Amino acid sequence: MRGRVLVIAGSDSGGGAGIQADIKTITMLGGYAATAITAITVQNTLGVSAIHPVPLAIIPQQICAVLDDIGADCIKIGMLGDEQTIHAVADCLKHKAPGIPIVLDPVMIAKGGAALLPPAALDALIGAMVPIAHLITPNAPELAALTGQEIENADHMEAAARSFARQAGCAVLAKGGHLPGDELVDLLVDGDKARFYKAKRIKSRHTHGTGCTLASAIATGLAQGMALDDAISRAHGYVQGAILKAPGYGAGHGPLNHSYRLD
Repeated sequence: MRGRVLVIAGSDSGGGAGIQADIKTITMLGGYAATAITAITVQNTLGVSAIHPVPLAIIPQQICAVLDDIGADCIKIGMLGDEQTIHAVADCLKHKAPGIPIVLDPVMIAKGGAALLPPAALDALIGAMVPIAHLITPNAPELAALTGQEIENADHMEAAARSFARQAGCAVLAKGGHLPGDELVDLLVDGDKARFYKAKRIKSRHTHGTGCTLASAIATGLAQGMALDDAISRAHGYVQGAILKAPGYGAGHGPLNHSYRLD
């Protein structure tokens, strides 16, 4: 049975985002999660207080250990941390994972505002990682950084997403959660096709890890053989339910309920 997802990302000690959210999401949706950890973060719902990078040589070794034995049907990439890690991961995947779809969540800023990708590493992300991705899932601020375009509304986001999809040569799911309004609008641009995913905004402070969770949910669907549109639709339903059923932990940006079960 398909459904093996290799996640390459950082650890979140608070359990709401990063590797911890990825494993829980993939498991709840019926997939099998394997990991290559890029960094250990010290964080909780109030923010990130420290980041400890994993030794560079260990990261591709983790990737190879998984792919050489267990294998993967999809790869999800989250926090990479710096330019050297980006190049090491990209070089490894080019040789070890040709043909395996890659979902790239360009993690740049934590929910509490801490920078998770130095500005100097942005060129490396665009030059080395974007060309091997099958789907990229930036939120509006990340899309603005990737394109250099100002994004203040849904029209700006659509223009930037279409432009970036042409530049990247792969599908782009632009997430509109940072934009104003009572309606949340995400946009998938896949070649000449575009689809909007709309939902009523859920007013909650418990949204820590939504980006990690959404990308991992999509990756799980792709690993299970779902079409991209179906994988995204299921992922949206899972994230919305997980926000609505959030356990209420922490004094800041709380985690989702990753134990939420889709009907």
